[in-house]
Amino acid sequence: MSGISQTLGQTYLAIVNPAAGGGRGLKLLNPALERLRAGGVMVEVVETRAAGQAREIVRDAYVRGTRNFIAAGGDGTAYEIVNGLFPLATDLSVTGGERPTLAFLPLGTGNSFLRDFSDRGVEYAIESLLANRRRVSDVLRLRHRGGILHYINLLSMGFAADVATLRARRFSTWGEFGYFSSIFLTLARFNRRAFPLRVEGDAAFDERRCLFLTFNNSKFTGGSMMIAPRAEIDDGMIEYVRWGPIGRLGLIRNLPTLYDGTHINHPLAERKAVRRVEFKLHSPVDVMIDGEVLTLHCEQLDVLPGALNVVA
Repeated sequence: MSGISQTLGQTYLAIVNPAAGGGRGLKLLNPALERLRAGGVMVEVVETRAAGQAREIVRDAYVRGTRNFIAAGGDGTAYEIVNGLFPLATDLSVTGGERPTLAFLPLGTGNSFLRDFSDRGVEYAIESLLANRRRVSDVLRLRHRGGILHYINLLSMGFAADVATLRARRFSTWGEFGYFSSIFLTLARFNRRAFPLRVEGDAAFDERRCLFLTFNNSKFTGGSMMIAPRAEIDDGMIEYVRWGPIGRLGLIRNLPTLYDGTHINHPLAERKAVRRVEFKLHSPVDVMIDGEVLTLHCEQLDVLPGALNVVA
C-alpha cells in the first residue's frame, strides 16, 4: 500500500459518536484531541445524537468544502461518514478532482477497518494522524432496490450477518457476552441457504446453499476475525469469500480458523477477487455492512477504485 505525503496543519472535522463503546469511548476522546492539537493537527468536533445524523453532517460539510474527516467512534461511525461523502465525492463538479480523506479515532467496539494496519487502536490512529500517513483506499458500492450504499470494510450474508442481526436486535447492550450468545443461538438455528449471485467472469448464477458469503475491501470483521486474508484496500477488487454448507460440528471445530484466515483453505471454502457481483435474490435478506445490520434487496456490487484517502 502506498503512502501519500502531504503537509501537516490541515483541519479535520471529527464526527463523534458519544455512544461508541457503550459510552466508554468519550473518556479517550479528550486526551486524544489534546495530543493531536499539540502535534499541529487542527480538529473541529461535532457530536451526533441520532442514527443517520453523521451522514447529514458530513454531506453538508463536504458541500461547503471540508475534505478531511475523523471517525471518532466505531465501524458504524465510519460507515455513516463514507455514506455522507459518497456519491458526492464522485462528482467532479463538487470535488474538483480532490479525494476526501478519512481518519480514525477508534472509540467503539469493532474498529475492523483499522485492524488491517495495526491492533494498537487509538494509539496507532493518533500516530498516523500526527505523521499524516495517508493511503489510497477503494470504496465498494452496493446498489439495492431502495437505493445505493457505500462501504470500505465488508458486506456479509448468511451466518455472520445472522449473528450480527441477532446481537443488534436482542443483545445490543450485553457487550462481548452478547456477541458469543448470538453465535451460539445462531449455531442452534443453523440456517444454511442460497443467495443467488453471479460474479464477474461466471456465465451462470450460483444458487448453491452456503453458510456465509462476504464481499470485502479489507481483511477483518468483528474487530479480530480475519474473514478475507487476501483482501487489499487499494487493488480495485472485491475480495469475495464463500463458505459452503459446512456442518454444525465442522463449523465449531473450524471457528478458530476464522480468526487467523486459514478458513479459506477448507475444502468447502472459496475466494475470488472480482470487480462486479450481480444478485438475483428472491426477497430482501439481512446483511451486515461495515458493522451495521440492514435488511436489503441487493442487486449489484462494484468498486470505486482509489476513491478515498485513509489515514492509517
